[in-house]
Amino acid sequence: MDNKVVCVVGPTACGKTKMGVALAQRFGGEVVSVDSMQLYRGMTVGTAAPTAEEMEGVPHHMIAVADPAEQWSAARFCQAADACIQDILSRGKLPVLAGGTGLYLDALIRGDDFAPGCQGGQTRLRLQQELRELGPREMLRRLEAVDPETAARLHLRDEKRIVRALEVYYETGETIGAHDRRSREAPPRYDAAYIGLAFRDREDMKERIDRRVDAMVAQGLLQEVETLLQSGLPRDATALQAIGYKQFLAVAEGRATVAEAIAEVKLRSRQYAKRQLTWLRRNEAIHWILWEKTPDFSAGLQNATEFLLSAGVC
Repeated sequence: MDNKVVCVVGPTACGKTKMGVALAQRFGGEVVSVDSMQLYRGMTVGTAAPTAEEMEGVPHHMIAVADPAEQWSAARFCQAADACIQDILSRGKLPVLAGGTGLYLDALIRGDDFAPGCQGGQTRLRLQQELRELGPREMLRRLEAVDPETAARLHLRDEKRIVRALEVYYETGETIGAHDRRSREAPPRYDAAYIGLAFRDREDMKERIDRRVDAMVAQGLLQEVETLLQSGLPRDATALQAIGYKQFLAVAEGRATVAEAIAEVKLRSRQYAKRQLTWLRRNEAIHWILWEKTPDFSAGLQNATEFLLSAGVC
């Protein structure tokens, strides 16, 4: 089990948490959450983070490990999650990666070597100041001089990407495109077997998402947002821009009604699920389990077990 991991993927509200726990129990594993929002403390309701009851005694990692005021990049997440995976493997256990943030999962499996530079770093701060003073046209002109390939793909509105591309070049002497190509050409860090969960009928998926949103509201999503604000969390914190939190922040501030927020959260959640599926469809290695209107987890677990055994995971 040197570098073997199991990845449970799929759109929001498809049962990844439950399947991850079941597979960890069956194969002697531990779960690593791959969710860009579940890592924040005090955000259990709106992120659908598993409760202690839902974990069923299975150790979970990368849940509630960060202060909501922090801004985590993919690089920081992968560094922390990779340490968890290595620890699980060192104890002879199987890491079960479950979550819906596809960008983070792909980078984690590949073992991406992220280019230097970070939020709050000296180079980034200097470039951000120059952007404010000189404007995006001048910054893009500078990028064209050192990295015409990347500059040609960017628009003046892509200010963050312009700054990031310049930052990588100034700190490494290598273009961000060259760095990314070199990273992609390296063999993956982990031997991953993928279990994908989705609904056969998209309407069933939408209905399940709507029910989850209603449940979140009933469980106190508005109160969770108010508690975060009372703790001093800035209103422009990344954590409060997540689906659900952004809409109920508007309720807390009197800019929207609860009914309006619920409708908006349902819409944004459905759109997010569609984007997740589009991202995942590119991965031909995923073994898909398609739910009918009511998921049959017993049959799904058996299906996943047979696939993982045939793939030599255990």
